[in-house]
Amino acid sequence: MSQPYYLQGSPFAIRMNSVIGWLARHGVSLLGSQELSVRGRKSGQLQRIPVNPHTHEGVQYLVSARGHSQWVRNMRAAGGGELRVGRRTRAFTAVEIADDEHKVIVVRAYLERWGWEVNQYFKGITAKSTDAELLAACPDHPVFRITVES
Repeated sequence: MSQPYYLQGSPFAIRMNSVIGWLARHGVSLLGSQELSVRGRKSGQLQRIPVNPHTHEGVQYLVSARGHSQWVRNMRAAGGGELRVGRRTRAFTAVEIADDEHKVIVVRAYLERWGWEVNQYFKGITAKSTDAELLAACPDHPVFRITVES
């Protein structure tokens, strides 16, 4: 059985994520970036990574451009986490979206907004790809609908 798609970051990308996460933690959001904290499924410790939450038709989503990463696996186990920019922290619950027509719409909207940054991780898929091409790519890019807790 083959491994799920995951594109590990280069040393430069890892360093940039570190800087972007530090900025978000200290109140500076670059084009909407936020720091995601999710409890590690093995360690139990909070794991942090910068993300670009995406709002589509009034609903917020987290899309994993790099595939089945550690934060995705932790999110599946934890069922939620926190998003932070500076002192503003929002706890949320997360539900993974099925690989279907709804996910295609969300991924296309995400690529329209963030494609300049993430197209390289989608193996040739862009916002202009056909629905069938996007649907075929969906299993490689988990998407979570997030609901902020009151």
